[in-house]
Amino acid sequence: MKLVFVRTFNNWFEHLNKRPALAVAVSTLWVILVGGVAFFWNLGNIGLIDETEPLFAEASRQMLLTGDWITPYFNGETRFDKPALIYWFQGILYAVIGVNESAVRLPSAIAATVVLGLAFYTINWHLSEKNNFDCSYPIQRRWLIAANSIGIMAFNISTIVWGRIGVSDMLLTGCIASCLLCFFLGYAQPEKTAIKTRWYLASYILIGTGILTKGPVALVLPGLIVGGFLLYLGKVREVLKEMRWLVGMLIIGVISLPWYILVSLRNPETYIQSFFGYHNVERFTRVVNGHTAPWYFYFIVVLLGFAPYSVYLPVAIYRLKFWQVDRWRSLPRFQHLGLFAFFWFTAIFGFFSIATTKLPSYVLPLMPAAAILVPLSWDELIEGKKEERQQTPKSSPLLKISAWLNIVLTTALSVGMFYLPKLLGRDPAAPNLSQLLKESHIPEIGGMIWLLASLSLGFLIIRRQWRSLLNVNLLAFVAFFIFALTPAFFFIDSQRQQPLRELSAMVTQIRQPQEELMMVGFKKPSISFYSRISLINYQKFAREAGAYLRNEKEKKPQSPSILVIAQPKRFPEMRLQLSDYQVIEVKGAYQLARVSIPLNSSKINK
Repeated sequence: MKLVFVRTFNNWFEHLNKRPALAVAVSTLWVILVGGVAFFWNLGNIGLIDETEPLFAEASRQMLLTGDWITPYFNGETRFDKPALIYWFQGILYAVIGVNESAVRLPSAIAATVVLGLAFYTINWHLSEKNNFDCSYPIQRRWLIAANSIGIMAFNISTIVWGRIGVSDMLLTGCIASCLLCFFLGYAQPEKTAIKTRWYLASYILIGTGILTKGPVALVLPGLIVGGFLLYLGKVREVLKEMRWLVGMLIIGVISLPWYILVSLRNPETYIQSFFGYHNVERFTRVVNGHTAPWYFYFIVVLLGFAPYSVYLPVAIYRLKFWQVDRWRSLPRFQHLGLFAFFWFTAIFGFFSIATTKLPSYVLPLMPAAAILVPLSWDELIEGKKEERQQTPKSSPLLKISAWLNIVLTTALSVGMFYLPKLLGRDPAAPNLSQLLKESHIPEIGGMIWLLASLSLGFLIIRRQWRSLLNVNLLAFVAFFIFALTPAFFFIDSQRQQPLRELSAMVTQIRQPQEELMMVGFKKPSISFYSRISLINYQKFAREAGAYLRNEKEKKPQSPSILVIAQPKRFPEMRLQLSDYQVIEVKGAYQLARVSIPLNSSKINK
């Protein structure tokens, strides 16, 4: 039966090999399927996640509303955290499909899917060239390695999370990863042809868009990666000449500089100091917003963010034998993809490990490199005679250790899921979250998936079926994403974000003309987005909020009342009497009330 399946499988791929158009169609459908499930499925069915995502969403809405596409604003203040490209994309999508969650997140989902497509093409082309060189990679093997790679690239925690959130991190990753893949495709072409030049030019365009996404880091990171790669191979002058780097710098400048010039002219002091000073230089040289972490922080981020495949990264890097400089320099350029992915991974990892401010999203651009490194490292298991394929390669003694570590990691994930309700602790925004999550049985489902994965991996290791280990990990993560992670997203949204959306909808219904909205004790930008109020009064402390309310009479308010959203316990802390406000709605941990101006208790005191 197995032999019949293998023959049918090989015959089908031989049929694809004879019909290139059909092969392209099948490959495209696979990319769409992977990207569709990973990034587009239920994309707009979950509300915006405080704190960061609504900041982007509302700033983009303000651009569309005001027609000012140069200066981003949130809550009446300039927002110079990031350049304008993400706001432009979201604003255009608002105009096309409406102001909703899908429009906010589509730029991230599209960017992630584009990387999948370009990575599939690059890996398949690389292996096709190797097949032409030594006939070791027939079409079925090339397709499976490329398909496996983009599956791993899509289905890991880091890519799933940021590929489904409307912030600039995945868009930057898309620009950087696509730029680097385009560079390699240009670099690896055998001769100076028009296609080589086009790939190089495409990489420059992507750098320009990356600079418009998140600033100079989109030039610095590819520069470090490509520079280190070429310096290692001794090809700096040779490749720079064929890259037409002067033309490239001109392209980058034409794409990225106009907006920077315009926004600097409009905001000459605040923009330069805020964006270049605070959000770039200071983030690298000192701790910003309390985002500090130990030197080993990104080892943990990669271990968990790229789980469960992360345990195979050491063996993948070891198999490269990057210390054999002469061997790598003697190989043709198309054979350098693994080495290039190594420089891609290590340069980003090292750069942000040195930086003082640390966030998990900073190393997101290295995840595509990791997803290229791991599947390519399995070539040794596939090459050779049939009887040799079941044996642990002598050149890779770390493989068996990595396989058992794989079981340790999936078992730890299983245990972590079973104990997740206890690990979460108390959430002020959803006090009953842990108990309700336990009652939902979602953690048990996730724990069982990873437990079954551990047992399957153990069986394969005992049977020495090394080639199937990655497939089991990938299938386990897909099952975990569909049956545990996605339901968890909906469940957490219903407990933490839905009450805020419902209160925002209530605000839009009952708000009187010129009536102010105040948020006390917390700052949730999603209320601005869902209530469609451009200016909200945020008061961090209840006493200050109470003082503000008592002083409103002297300020000649435009409305005889103020809407207040706060936790119920905050109203007594504001020194308000029951006669001072009317409770309109209570949702979750929050209460919406209308406070009379002047306060009734102030009249009584007088």
